[in-house]
Amino acid sequence: MTDLVLGLSAYYHDSAAALVADGVPVAAAQEERFSRRRHDSDFPARAIAYCLEEAGATLDDVSAVAYYEDPALKYRRVLSTFTAAAPRAYSSFARTMPEWQEWKRDATGEVRRRLEDLGLGRVPEIRARQHHESHAASAFFPSPYESAAVLCIDGVGEWATTTLWHGQGNRLDSLAEIRFPHSLGLLYSAFTYFCGFKVDSGEYKLMGLAPYGVPRYEQVIRERLIDIKPDGSFRLDMRYFEYLRGEVMTGRGFEKLFGGPRRDAEGPLTEREFDLAASVQKVTEDVVIKLARTARERTNESRLCLAGGVALNCVANGKIIQEGIFDEVWIQPAAGDAGGALGAALAVAHESGAERAHLGGGRDGMSGSLLGPGYDDEEIAAYLEREGIPHQRLTPEKLAESVAEVLGDEKIVGWFQGRMEFGPRALGARSILGDPRSPKMQSAMNLKIKFRESFRPFAPSVLDTDVKDYFDLEQESPYMLVVAPVAQALRIPDADAQLDGASGLDLLKVPRSTIPAVTHVDCSARVQTVSAHNNEPYHRLLTAFKAATGCAVLVNTSFNVRGEPIVSSPADAYTCFMRTNIDYLAMGSFLLSKADQPQWQEAGDWREDIPLD
Repeated sequence: MTDLVLGLSAYYHDSAAALVADGVPVAAAQEERFSRRRHDSDFPARAIAYCLEEAGATLDDVSAVAYYEDPALKYRRVLSTFTAAAPRAYSSFARTMPEWQEWKRDATGEVRRRLEDLGLGRVPEIRARQHHESHAASAFFPSPYESAAVLCIDGVGEWATTTLWHGQGNRLDSLAEIRFPHSLGLLYSAFTYFCGFKVDSGEYKLMGLAPYGVPRYEQVIRERLIDIKPDGSFRLDMRYFEYLRGEVMTGRGFEKLFGGPRRDAEGPLTEREFDLAASVQKVTEDVVIKLARTARERTNESRLCLAGGVALNCVANGKIIQEGIFDEVWIQPAAGDAGGALGAALAVAHESGAERAHLGGGRDGMSGSLLGPGYDDEEIAAYLEREGIPHQRLTPEKLAESVAEVLGDEKIVGWFQGRMEFGPRALGARSILGDPRSPKMQSAMNLKIKFRESFRPFAPSVLDTDVKDYFDLEQESPYMLVVAPVAQALRIPDADAQLDGASGLDLLKVPRSTIPAVTHVDCSARVQTVSAHNNEPYHRLLTAFKAATGCAVLVNTSFNVRGEPIVSSPADAYTCFMRTNIDYLAMGSFLLSKADQPQWQEAGDWREDIPLD
């Protein structure tokens, strides 16, 4: 009899549900994809319903529900923090503590009540796991390794902010931890906030901004903000941070160090923001590399698994690989709190004796992270016909050839195929695609499709068999979580000479390689390697594009506009297609041309309904 465990994360950000069958992930999704509210923190009712439906199950069939953190322990940390920060933290205490007193300290009880309200069957035992245990389980148990070092770095769970584990077979042993308020994730978030971006949302923007600057604040950060030890452990000087008091990340002390007040959200970017981003990114990489070396020394393992929000810093991940500290590195594709739902379920399943059956095949157990809802051709056809949407139906081979042809003509294509990705990255199931050889593609996609800041880079997808022809990368990167240098052979030799003293966003004007749309200003790229066993339709398209153009790379960005979650359903995809300057939409076996569509009409300005990220 199959043992089903349902994992949940909720009530902070990126709520999600995941279902594990005999230790194998079978379904997982973030609530935001259904609610259409980015980083939705509410109870993941729709994600739960999806996971159960995908497995043809009800709660009656589930042996346990695993919650991704220990609410009682977290409550004690919150209470202790407010007590230590008194009386300055009183306003934040008065605002947030009633919610903790009423239900948050018993979040598992609230989960039980909400599950009962769903009417999907008897609610089984609810087991709370610790936050970093959930991260570690999400990193190790689906990894392709029999044993490995496991490193988890984030803002904060209950108390832990950084933990080191040793994974062996079906066991995870905790070796070391760094505790709140000393947090590499919160240090990075402080600079995210100070540079005018949203905390727990805009950290990836800060990472993308870093190559435009120089790390001239690096020494100030090291001398005043963080004391880094040789083993990667660290302490923050809390005099410069305000997050202990709960209202903001930084205050006057931070402003004095860095030459004035924080940048206003959506305000102009200046050299200061570029240089701040470059500085904190360099410090972060140094800490992560030191921690990785310690993980190697403490475990004597040649393989590393990563999770936690900082594991989404793909530049730092790339540095670990380039340093050669480990032979291989595997990163959980849903490394943030959404992945905690999966990790909690896996922790319970393996504690109950589940086996890691995928190890025999030499691949990971994430099914390419394609664990979300999928729509077959009958469902897509029913939607198109019901709405009277013009389309043509093609064979899989003809669809790939047709899409490859229009991509080669510098058209932009929405690509909606198979099951949706779990995690923050579009991996060729819910993607917007373009030709990486086009010098104007990055600007066109940012300003006319995504409606977002011009500095933000796009990622390349590349056939796994061709990756070394394009990038200096010594291992697979199926989840787009590793930055690697663009191959020297593709770089334009006199690019630097064309700069003529340019800096900041002016650096965008100079192509760096023969695939300029995916080459960042430092000649790097966030690479996704694509194999047939992970995503056959996307692999087929890349193969067709290579046959048509000689190029085995495509621009791949998430199928959404700025501030909106990635599309989930055919209706979501068509709406995004019509609201933007996407030229074609490929959904299942169907190809839609923008030129054939009726005029798009909707009441009001849709952009006013989507909060900026």
